[in-house]
Formats: sequence, structure tokens, C-alpha cells
Amino acid sequence: MRHAVGDTKMKLDEALKEIRKGKERKFDQSVDLLINLRGVDLKRDNVNVVVTLPHALGSKKVCGFLTKKSDLVTSVLEPDFQGYAKDPKKLKKLADEYDFFIAAAPLMPKVATTFGRVLGPAGKMPSPQLGILAPESDESIQKVLKEIGSSVKLRAKETSLKLSIGKLSMEDAAISENLRAIVKGVLGVLPSNRESVKNVLVKTTMGKPVAVEGW
Repeated sequence: MRHAVGDTKMKLDEALKEIRKGKERKFDQSVDLLINLRGVDLKRDNVNVVVTLPHALGSKKVCGFLTKKSDLVTSVLEPDFQGYAKDPKKLKKLADEYDFFIAAAPLMPKVATTFGRVLGPAGKMPSPQLGILAPESDESIQKVLKEIGSSVKLRAKETSLKLSIGKLSMEDAAISENLRAIVKGVLGVLPSNRESVKNVLVKTTMGKPVAVEGW
């Protein structure tokens, strides 16, 4: 008997097989993870975490707030900060254009003052976890870019989290490992661990969600 999609919970391996039964599309659909929360006060509880994935999900656009131009990353230098401070539209465009921001450690106070009001709410401020360079060198930039390549940054703005954990072209085992890494990272910052999770679902870009048990 076939399980009801989005109703009866399935084991993860069964859920991934289920979502693959959907209508075939002309593009490589993403496999999305949805984590619905309960008993979480987003004004009080900081659901904000960086998770390193076992299997990277492609390139990310990165911008650096630096004291000198780097050939490794798009660079916004300290003398340019004032232009962004005076132009909110320019600042928002910058925030929307890049997935991650990194910064030289000595510049962080000015970065916070100039860019924090936009990058903060977007969950894109450089952080000690991932993005603050000390020292500012090609080696440290290369290292953090490599880490960013296999990382996702999660910040709950509502009582649910949604993000891509893979593509249909990936093996189920790789998708499963990414899902478990993300769930583990999220549980670590929730106030009541598993009790703060209402349910976990997976879906394709165009498909219906399937509830997962045993995550």
C-alpha cells in the first residue's frame, strides 16, 4: 500500500524514493528540506547556525570587506564604505547579490556600523564561525572560501526553515547525509532540542512534501 504524501510519516530512505516518483521535469530539481518548529519564540530564541555539509551544493557568491583588493574574492575596501552608508539602495543591492560576506577582523566594527542594518536581518553578517579573517591573507581567504563552499547558513525568520539539501541527480545516500547534518546543527540551537521540532519534510522543487520520521 502506498503511503499518503505529506500525511503518513516515512523513513528517510522511503521518503526520498517517494519524492522521486513525481512527474519528470526538464531540469535537475532541487531536493528541499522543511523543518517546522514549535514552542520557539524567534524574538527570544536565536535560531542561527552554520552547518558544514558532507556533500557541497555548488558555488556561492562571496564578497569580502577588506583593507586591500584580493583577486580571490569580490572586494569592498574600507574607503568605499561611506558610499554604501549614504545609499540604502546600493547597500541592499549588495546584500541581495551575494550569498556570503567575509571581513578582515580589524574592519568588523565599521562593517557592523555600515552594513549591519541590512546584512544582520538577512543573516549574512560575517561571523566568527565563518567569515572573519585573522590575519587577512590569501591563505586565510582561500581557507574560508573552501569552508563556505561546503556550508549553509540557517536563520529562522519564521517558525519554519526551508533550504535545498541536494539535487535529484545526487545519490540518496548523499542527500540523506546532508539532511542529517542540517537537522543535527539545527537541533543544537533550538531551546528544547527535538521537542522544538513539529515535523520534518522533504520535497522536490515542483513536488509535494513528504513527512519524514526517524530523523
